[in-house]
Amino acid sequence: MISYSNWSVLSVNFIIVLYLALSGVTLCSVLYLVGAKWVVEVKHLATALFALFPLALVLLVVLLVGYEHTFPWLGHTSHGENVHMPGWYTVPLLAVREIIGMLTVMYVWWVFIQRQKVRENSPEDAERFHSIAVWIPFYTVLYATMVAWDFEMTLKPSWHSAIYGMQNLVSNFGMFLAFLLVWIYVLNTRDKLVRPVKTYIYNYLAQMLLAFTLLWMYTFFAQYLTIWYGNFADERDRIDGMQNGDFSLLWWSMVALKFVIPFVSFGFPVTRHNPKVTVVIATGIIVGTLLERFVWIAGINGTGTIPVLWGALVSMAVIVVGYQLVRRTMARNQLIKG
Repeated sequence: MISYSNWSVLSVNFIIVLYLALSGVTLCSVLYLVGAKWVVEVKHLATALFALFPLALVLLVVLLVGYEHTFPWLGHTSHGENVHMPGWYTVPLLAVREIIGMLTVMYVWWVFIQRQKVRENSPEDAERFHSIAVWIPFYTVLYATMVAWDFEMTLKPSWHSAIYGMQNLVSNFGMFLAFLLVWIYVLNTRDKLVRPVKTYIYNYLAQMLLAFTLLWMYTFFAQYLTIWYGNFADERDRIDGMQNGDFSLLWWSMVALKFVIPFVSFGFPVTRHNPKVTVVIATGIIVGTLLERFVWIAGINGTGTIPVLWGALVSMAVIVVGYQLVRRTMARNQLIKG
């Protein structure tokens, strides 16, 4: 029988792929709404990640089919601990809301992309684009909160945090920004793009990464301080288990990669204006987010093993499929050469 730690690798891959697919349109929407003119430099690459949604849907179905491994609260029990669960936490209801939620987001995101292509054709097209763009942040927060609650927060039924959905969204969106920075750098340096992205974008993305680094630590500490001050065992146990249990090395590595290094580095303009340095730091943020997701999911009780080989095999398979999906979309949209 597959262990919970091994199965958690699938949950981590699902969340990472989902946020890469989700965040591209969200970024374009936010940049448009605040009047950031540099959206023209990144909008085509960012929305190309929409191609990952079918892969995310397949991973979701796998997790729902294997629900006995995915959700340890089944039977109102979490690893032998009897805890009452709300009535809406049943597998059928969870599956329905997750599938409907993803299909709804996929449709709205597709409409956004189609209207973005023609928004400059006429005032009417511009108005139609604006009417969908204003809804994207709302859908993002609502859907991301549902995913965070279903696949992370409630894995331990006795543990709750009102800010967890936002903290999860901030963390994963920061990971997307780091991925976008690294991705642009690789495509630019390898001369793969038909229209290379201008170099000042590295600085802009680095500034956003600094902002999301601070926001991530703020939302995490606000959650941690409330738990620590209340000092309830049911709330302290999960945090203490993650930072002091079998996954403590991963936990503190995550803190260093997602907060300490970016905070110390991105605060200086010389760092943000050096593409190679920003890529190294951004890569660390991506790795830190992978560790964060795994520890929150697999380490609900602070115990378990680290499935290095299994994690590498599953992740490589997901990367290969995702690469092919995105590359096909970029070729179809004439974003890359050859």
